[in-house]
Amino acid sequence: MFGRRWSLLTGLRSATPIVRLLVLTQLAFNAGFFMVLPYLSVHLTEDLGLRAAFVGLILGLRTFSQQGLFFIGGSLADRWGVKPVVAAGCVCRILGFTGLAFAGSVPAIVVATLLTGFAGALFSPAVESALATAAGSAEHGGRSRKDAFALFAVCGQVGSFTGPLLGSLLLVADFSVACLVAAGIFVVLLVVHLRLLPARRGPHATDGWLDGWREVVANRTFLLFAVAMSSQLLGYNQLYLLLPLELERAWGSQAPLGWYFALASAFFVIAQLPITRRVRTITALPVGLTVTATAFVVMALLSPRQLHGVPALIPPAAFVLLLALGQMITVPIARDLVPRIAAERRLGAYYGLLSSIGGLVVLVGSALTGFLIDLLPAGTRWGLATPWCAVALALFASALVLSRQLRSYGSAPVG
Repeated sequence: MFGRRWSLLTGLRSATPIVRLLVLTQLAFNAGFFMVLPYLSVHLTEDLGLRAAFVGLILGLRTFSQQGLFFIGGSLADRWGVKPVVAAGCVCRILGFTGLAFAGSVPAIVVATLLTGFAGALFSPAVESALATAAGSAEHGGRSRKDAFALFAVCGQVGSFTGPLLGSLLLVADFSVACLVAAGIFVVLLVVHLRLLPARRGPHATDGWLDGWREVVANRTFLLFAVAMSSQLLGYNQLYLLLPLELERAWGSQAPLGWYFALASAFFVIAQLPITRRVRTITALPVGLTVTATAFVVMALLSPRQLHGVPALIPPAAFVLLLALGQMITVPIARDLVPRIAAERRLGAYYGLLSSIGGLVVLVGSALTGFLIDLLPAGTRWGLATPWCAVALALFASALVLSRQLRSYGSAPVG
């Protein structure tokens, strides 16, 4: 459809060895992770008999131990180097998944769940900073930084899509089997990275902790950028809040939800690389946020019509495709822009704080969205439209902020 130059395999072949290792790492990370996590809540409630409220608390702790601690993991990568931090993350996830396979008590479940989350806080910012450095210094013929992050996103989507499918097959045997296979994937990753990932001293090994944190937090340009970009993450997370509620209302169940996730993943795999190749300047960043906001405008206009049956499935499909399109435009550019704002320093801490701020905004924003849902009657036009409008306004505001902030870069190329 797009020719050989747009294919995933072509992208992998043209990447430098270290970039190829890092993007395939993301695929394997996501595949192993999503083999287990989508099925954890059912295992805890039905197999172990825990109350739903307590399961929600456990899952919240997992999210905090990962998203909330990205800044710590990134700072460790700056000090110790990428290789030991990625290795430590793999060890934590091996222990976490093995613990979930055999845990029969609440303390053991909590410890295992926290380990799986903290593992992500260790290796995710480390891998992103390593990818930014490797792509930024790639020799001619390799991937640009923008293209490398696009390839990174595609591989992540492949892993996110295949992981649950593999997990569902393994669940035929037992949940513990899925956990142990996922742990085995991370054992392989640990061995591969110990052998192939270059052992380089952290660029800020001799700096004090507070020195690094002060430098990052004092970068007001970055903080404004991170807060503005967090609206994109807030929007994307509505796949897990607003979209299921809309399907429940319109279809009578959340049964079609899996098909929408498959649609988004397929769209990512097919279109991410072509779209990234066509995005040539950083001015596309607010455009991508505007596209994402448009997805919510579509739902704000059509949800109050209270369609039912098959016609009701069309607006959510448009929502998912526009949401994915906005994500594909913005994420590679944003990841490419971080090292520029950071002056190529402390990339682990910068990428980590970007994710931590995003996680905090998602937590607060999703809570406020839920508050609006509870506050306004769902049977009224305003009640159905308001949550979608609220997220759209946040995205439009972020697009406006970024369009002003990026004026100093002019029409600078990305990549």
